[in-house]
Amino acid sequence: MKYSKILATGGYLPEKVLRNADLEKMVATSAEWIWERTGIEERHIAAPQETTCDLAEQAARQALQAAAVEPAAIDLIIVATTTPDYIFPSVASQLQERLGSYGCAAFDVQAVCTGFVYALSIADQFIRTGATRRALVVGAETFSRIINWQDRSTCILFGDGAGAVVVEAADEPGILSSRLHADGRHRELLWVPAGVSTGYDTTRQNAAYVAMSGSEVFKFAVNTLSRIAREILEASRMTIADIDWLVPHQANERILVATARKLHLPLERVINTVSTHANTSAASVPLALDVAVRDGRIQRGDTVLLEAFGGGFTWGAVLLNY
Repeated sequence: MKYSKILATGGYLPEKVLRNADLEKMVATSAEWIWERTGIEERHIAAPQETTCDLAEQAARQALQAAAVEPAAIDLIIVATTTPDYIFPSVASQLQERLGSYGCAAFDVQAVCTGFVYALSIADQFIRTGATRRALVVGAETFSRIINWQDRSTCILFGDGAGAVVVEAADEPGILSSRLHADGRHRELLWVPAGVSTGYDTTRQNAAYVAMSGSEVFKFAVNTLSRIAREILEASRMTIADIDWLVPHQANERILVATARKLHLPLERVINTVSTHANTSAASVPLALDVAVRDGRIQRGDTVLLEAFGGGFTWGAVLLNY
């Protein structure tokens, strides 16, 4: 039986940094209020000419270099994003052209903040069935493009970025298990209330921007993230004590802390990049993973739990030996 294992990670953040002090000049808020409510100090914002594919390419190339894998050796590309460059072609097919990985399957996955977890699980299934030998999985967003920068409830939370992993077939388990869920009944608590077939009318007030019911999303996210962690651990006959690191979706620090508390997991074992990345949607989990790998916290052989929650609602987790 074949398994899949992460060979290497990569990440990219746009050059422009938007700090809380900058937001004070844009919207009715204060740097202290943002920090106290979210744990966010700054976020990176894509330049006007930068696209989601640009960010994805930078992260992908870094991951490929770290894995010592040539782009031509990739036989599956999956990009998780909510903010593609175009309606079509997909970001994945554009990325394929830029990298020179011609001919392999390439497609996007849209599960908002859970997108990377969905995409990694899909790649794992391809490898386990023998359909794929080596996959490139990317989470990339220019989420700032769908934010109303006059809406204090959302503009303080989000940023742009990309994270990537190279996943390869292995004889021993790397990815141990994955669990994916969704519940469309709650879609209007966190959504962009316009689209292609419904008429993407940017002249209608707030139609093109993220709308969120913050308190309801917070409660649902904390309960769901703690529940999905227990679910995947029980399915793998493991406990939270077996986990070396939790890499959660970087929504805001209050959610991270509340989730860790419900799991009885010390904060020292939770990877937290929200202060400098903010919420980068599908990019947040791979970016946080990349940071922890590169700074030496996550070592080979560590047991790592990735989990995320996003609009839709979607949620999921991947349990792996790094």
